[in-house]
Order: sequence, then structure tokens, then C-alpha cells
Amino acid sequence: MIFLDRWQTLKRDPRVAWSTYAALALLLAALPFAVGAVAGNAWVRILASVLLYIMLALGLNIVVGFAGLLDLGYVAFFAVGAYAYALLASPHFGLHLPAWLLLPAGALVAGVFGALLGAPTLRLRGDYLAIVTLGFGEIIRIFLNNLDAPINITNGPQGIDRIDPLRFGTLSLAQSHSLLGIEMPGLYNHYYLFLLLALVVIFISLRLENSRIGRAWVAIREDEVAAAAMGINTRNIKLLAFAMGASFGGLSGGLFASFQGFVSPESFTLIESVMILCMVVLGGMGHIPGVILGAVLLVILPEALRYIGDLQNALLGRIVVDPSDLRLLLFGLALVGMMLLRPSGLWPSPIRKREFAAAE
Repeated sequence: MIFLDRWQTLKRDPRVAWSTYAALALLLAALPFAVGAVAGNAWVRILASVLLYIMLALGLNIVVGFAGLLDLGYVAFFAVGAYAYALLASPHFGLHLPAWLLLPAGALVAGVFGALLGAPTLRLRGDYLAIVTLGFGEIIRIFLNNLDAPINITNGPQGIDRIDPLRFGTLSLAQSHSLLGIEMPGLYNHYYLFLLLALVVIFISLRLENSRIGRAWVAIREDEVAAAAMGINTRNIKLLAFAMGASFGGLSGGLFASFQGFVSPESFTLIESVMILCMVVLGGMGHIPGVILGAVLLVILPEALRYIGDLQNALLGRIVVDPSDLRLLLFGLALVGMMLLRPSGLWPSPIRKREFAAAE
């Protein structure tokens, strides 16, 4: 990755940095219009999903990348945020609370669940912690699947539909609006809100990384015993990592519920947790730009591989291998290849890069 290494040198120049940020802002602002014109609104929806997964991956990066706590049940916090929004903004209970209240509330509730998960697992490490968090994720999904009797709370496997779209005052993001003479479809409105919130999450992650708390997380990741000997309150710092990571998942869950208009337990399976973890590991654990890159690639790549069927028709005149099977095979091979060629991730932090170089 010569380009990435060169970027690390160039970004120290303030002029280069600000020029890059301005160009990136213009690109992100124009992206939905360009993609919608070329590939259709389906790909604009995928872009919105990319932003959701960036927020999820950054939340898990706090737990796995910064604090070094292997969490295989992260999708549970995604589910908590989604159902918190769905239950309080749908005809299911007859409640239609405003989005500006529900999104922070979903993040707060998910953060509480994160602390509840972290409290009994403080003494666990490695594989044992992974097993407990995996179980927590499955327990939440099974609860959501079965809390429809004797009192119907979650509507069970049928899920909750007719969820209210995001609305702020009289402005509904599901409807088209005109801004400076430019028509903004509802899908584009969601993209820009998700982009704004993703930038907020990135900013918070950067501030946390460079704070005393962030350095304490890294110290615990490297050697928890040494961190405790240096006076770090490992119990509170680890609980904070679980709570902060979970709150990002809860925020993403609320956005997901309002965006889809429907949630069910099948949206929050173990494979979702594994995919989010792959985004963190593939991009570069503990490195925010790398995690963003991993999220972008792992959302877009499977969708791009859907066109394998069209490619087979063009080259061979017929479909030889089912596109869905071949898509997953190529996706898996790409992940294995990247882990073999770049075990530290596509864009690792300088510290982890030196660690892997020293180990070799």
C-alpha cells in the first residue's frame, strides 16, 4: 500500500490536509446524485447502508480495536436500538414519539445494555469473553423472537412494520424536498442525515482515541496487568468501552429501523456480528480510517459481486454457477487472501504495523 504510506507523510502538511478534506466533502455531497444517475437508486440505498455500517464498525472498533475486548455479540446493541425506535414510533403500541428523542434514547438504552454485558465479563479474556458475548447476542435475538406471548411486546418473528420515518418537526425525510432548486428525494435525505451522523461518530472516535481514556484502552489492550499496576481503573475503563461502543450500535439501530420501516429478529443474526467484526479486522483494528475502509469494502463488494450472473451470460452465453453461491465464494476467498497478504489489515495504524513487522 504505497499510496497509504505516502498519504501518512503528506497529511502532515495543513494545506494538503484541508484541500483533501474539501475535495472529499464535495465528493460525498455529489455522490448520491452521480451514483443515482449512473447506477440507479438501488445503489444510493447501498451508500446509505455503507454509512450505517461505518457507524457500527466504529462502535465495535472501540471495544475490539481500542480496548482489545473480543465481542461477537455486537449486533445485539444494533437490535436494541432498532427495537427501541420501532416500539415507540409505530402503531404496535400506538406511540409515535419524535425521532430527535428516540435516536438519543436508543443510543442510551444500548449503552446501558453494553454496561450490563460488560459488568459480569470483566474477568474474562480472549476466547471465554468471545463465547459470553456471542451468547449475549443470541439471547437478545431469541428474546425478540419469543416476546410475543403471553404479552405481545416484540410481535415475535413477524417483526414490527409501519415504523414512522424520520421526521424533525414538519420535515419528513421520507418525502421529497426542494433545496436551492434541487429536488431531493427521500432516499437522498436519508443519505445526507446518515452522512452527518457518521461524521459525528468519526469525530467522537477521533477525540476518544487521542484522549486519556483512549490511551487507557490501548494500555489495557497491550497488557491489562501492567495497566492496572500503573493506576488505571481497568474495571471502569472496560465498562466505558462496552457502553460507548454499544451506544454507537444503538444509534445505528434506530436509523436502520426508521430507514427500513420494518424490523424483525432475522435482521440481527450472528452473521451480522461476524461481518461487522470482519470490517474492523480487515480494515485495521484500532485505526479509524482503516475501519471506515473495511466497512465500505465489505458492504459494496458483496453487492458488486451480484453482477457475476450478467458477466457469465456475456462471456459464456449462460449461467454456469449460481451467482449467489459464487458471490459468497469469491467474497470468502477475498477475505482469506487479504488476511494472508496483509494480516494487520488493509490500512493498519502505524503502531500495529510496526508490531507486525517486528513479529515477522
